[in-house]
Amino acid sequence: MTADRLLRASAEHSYDPDVEIDWDAPLADDLYFVPPHRSSLYGTALWDGLTERQRITLTRHEVSSIAGLGIWFETILMQLLIRAYYHQDPTAAPSQYALTEVADECRHSVMFGRMISRLDTPVYRPGGVDEALGKWIAATGTGPRMYAAILICEEILDTLQREAMACEQVQPLVRMVSRVHVVEEARHVRFARDELAAQVRTAGRGRLAFDKLVIGRAAYLCGTRLIHPGVYRSVGIDPEVGRKAAWSNPHHRETLRWAGERVVAYLSSLGLVSGPLWRMSGLLPVDS
Repeated sequence: MTADRLLRASAEHSYDPDVEIDWDAPLADDLYFVPPHRSSLYGTALWDGLTERQRITLTRHEVSSIAGLGIWFETILMQLLIRAYYHQDPTAAPSQYALTEVADECRHSVMFGRMISRLDTPVYRPGGVDEALGKWIAATGTGPRMYAAILICEEILDTLQREAMACEQVQPLVRMVSRVHVVEEARHVRFARDELAAQVRTAGRGRLAFDKLVIGRAAYLCGTRLIHPGVYRSVGIDPEVGRKAAWSNPHHRETLRWAGERVVAYLSSLGLVSGPLWRMSGLLPVDS
């Protein structure tokens, strides 16, 4: 049973960021915070006009934006799992793994928060309508929309971090945070995929039609707010100018498609990818 295996894996391979990460180590002056070719402005005229120091600064704020979005999604996920657990059998392995995942996510959110603090950047997170929708999903999310919406963010971050943790151009702090998150997040993705497939099998057509709208909105949020426009202020670029440049940047658009490739393929196999919000998210292949 998947939950039993994941409980054993959690017991054997869980990490304490306070122990695993040297939070006091100095940051390297010449290293980036995301692989430079993954910066949202890489390859644009704006990027060409930045000094090397400014490029590093921009990636410093971009990784904080990604971490801030991760915290936001993880906070929603923890609320969803706790609400579901309230109605479940506490002796059952799936219920016990759900609580184990909540414990993991607590550590991850603390870890991301400490990294943001260490990088001395603003806390970038969704606001306005997105913030209101997040509260609504946390309070009401069940079934396919619950697991699919969370999978979108989890798998996109996982793909980005798998590359970052192996990139020697990236700061050791970011690489270690990425490594801890990747190891533990692999279990969460496996659990969510299995739960989502089971939920889709039992959901009615009307339920799935509504859930697909919510899932599409989650995809749109993750694609368009992975990099918060406010990051561009750090290098003297107007946020709206930076946002437009990034969105029209073929390199950034390819990064979004690459990061979303696995989760898009999986959700497509379950018939959950459709509608204009997905097309506007930037996560779909060019020919979709």
